[in-house]
Amino acid sequence: MREAEAIRAKVRAKYAAIARAAEKGCCEPKAVGCCADGSLDMIGDAYRDVEGRVPEADLGLGCGVPTRHAGLRPGEVVLDLGCGAGNDCFIARHEVGSGGRVIGVDATPEMIARARANARKLGFDNVEFRLGEIENLPVADASVDCVISNCVLNLVPDKPRAFAEIARVLKPGGRMCVSDIAATGPLPEPLRAAVELYVGCIAGALPLDDYLRLLEAVGLEEIEIVERRPIPLPDSVLAPRLDASELAAFRASGAELLSVTLRARRPRSECRKGRGV
Repeated sequence: MREAEAIRAKVRAKYAAIARAAEKGCCEPKAVGCCADGSLDMIGDAYRDVEGRVPEADLGLGCGVPTRHAGLRPGEVVLDLGCGAGNDCFIARHEVGSGGRVIGVDATPEMIARARANARKLGFDNVEFRLGEIENLPVADASVDCVISNCVLNLVPDKPRAFAEIARVLKPGGRMCVSDIAATGPLPEPLRAAVELYVGCIAGALPLDDYLRLLEAVGLEEIEIVERRPIPLPDSVLAPRLDASELAAFRASGAELLSVTLRARRPRSECRKGRGV
C-alpha cells in the first residue's frame, strides 16, 4: 500500500510541475513528454494535424492518438482518463459536437486547473473536468459511451481496479479506446521497482498478454489491438537502473517496450451491479 501511495505521489508531483511549467509558457513537448527525463519521445508530431487539437492543451504527454480509433459519434458521452490539460477532451468534443458531452478526470489538481482554464477560454460548456483517481472514478455507473486514455493507465499502481472502473462506467455496449505502454515480456525487477520510472511510463508497463487478460477479466469483449509500434529503450535510460549483467540479460531477452492502442467493448446485455457517483 505504501509503495502504491509513493508512486501516486511521485506521479502527481511530476505532472503538477509540468502543469506549472505550461502555465508559465515554458513547457515544450520535447522537454517534458511522457518520460520524466525527456530522453524518450513517444508521441512526436502525431497530433500536428488532428482536428480539434488545442495547442495550449497539448503538452506532449501521450504515446498515441486514441481518438483516431475510437469511432466517436455526435451526441456521445466521452470520458478521458488522465486528461491532463485537456487536449484529448477537446479533440473528442470536436467529434461529439455541441450535443455531446466530454468528461476529463485527472488526479493532479494543477492539471485540472489548466484544463478548466483552457475550457473557459474556448467557451466550451459541454466539457467538464473532475479531480479523481482512475481506480475510484467520480463517474456514475453505465453513463459513458466511450472511455479514452493516453499514456496514463501504465502509471496506475492498481491496474485490475482501474480496468474494473472502466467497465463499471461504460454503458452496456459502450467501448474503450486507449493508447498505452506495454511490454512484450516481463521487465527486470530493478526497472519495475524504480518509482521515478512510473512517471516516465516505463516501470508500470505490463506484459501485453497480461494487459489483455485483465481486460477480459473485468468482462470486456471484442478486444483488439488497432495500432502497435516499438519504443526503443536506449542504454542511457536503462544503465542507471541496471548493472552490466542485468542490462545484458534484458537485451538478450528480446523484450521490447510498445506503444499500443487498444479497443474493447462492454457487453450489450449483462447483469451487473455497481454504484452511482
